[in-house]
Amino acid sequence: MDKLLRNKKAIFIFAAPALILFTLVLFIPIGTSFYYALCSYDKVSRSYHFIGLGNFTKLAKDPTMRIALKNSLFFLFFSCISQLVMGLLLAALLTNITKGRDLFKNVIYLPCVLSSAALGLLWAFLFHAKVGINNLLLQIGIKGPGWLYDTKGFITLPMWVIAFVALWQYVGQSMMLYMAQISGISKSLYEASYIDGASKTKAFRYITLPLVKPMIGTAMSLNAIGSLKFFDLIYAMLGDKTENLKMDVLATYLYRTGFSSKGGNHYGKASAIGVVLVVLCLLATWIINKLFKTENYEM
Repeated sequence: MDKLLRNKKAIFIFAAPALILFTLVLFIPIGTSFYYALCSYDKVSRSYHFIGLGNFTKLAKDPTMRIALKNSLFFLFFSCISQLVMGLLLAALLTNITKGRDLFKNVIYLPCVLSSAALGLLWAFLFHAKVGINNLLLQIGIKGPGWLYDTKGFITLPMWVIAFVALWQYVGQSMMLYMAQISGISKSLYEASYIDGASKTKAFRYITLPLVKPMIGTAMSLNAIGSLKFFDLIYAMLGDKTENLKMDVLATYLYRTGFSSKGGNHYGKASAIGVVLVVLCLLATWIINKLFKTENYEM
């Protein structure tokens, strides 16, 4: 086995299928999108014409693009902060209990494995203007707000509603990652701190948090990328009303620009939006890795 691991030719042969597949499904599409972002698509001849940074210039002047960018950044910050706080809190609580832990863990994690489209339709019904939550409020004499239709404010109410629905759906993923890291911390560290008079709050602050910090960076990177490319839940809850409700994010605006029946087929512009999305994902990951760069500790 050691001889095989030292054989570079054998390593290349075993790694080649994965590298080829990875190149076909990742690097080539990304490279093609970067090229298309510098082109204009002719619907008549179905061909591309190189126009340089023309598509990016149009996006810089596009008010809908600014709304989509603002909403995507809101999702980014809200998702990273809320899932960090709630995920850590749930992980700490469930790690310290024994009775019913598996039940609560499965219930919290269950929405992560369900279809976002199905959940979006369910929540769209609950937040409908005349049924669901508003119907219950009307029974006690309270007129409910337009949960998915109110366009007032810098960040509209539908954005807040969908952000909390996304938190409910995906907090289980962060919780599981933090629980895995916490369960690997040696119990002797906590026992020593309790002997020295530390409370559970101080033990969490000075033992758990520093040792969980590497996993925080990983979880926040996943949350950042997932929030920037957020699409299915928004589209399921709002459909084609994203533009009218100022609810576009980068992913929904890309879809409408490139593929929607209403004013679509602008593939060059859609590719430019995709490039902006990729750059934001890389930038967010780089910043998070810099903020949570830590040394490895023996646990």
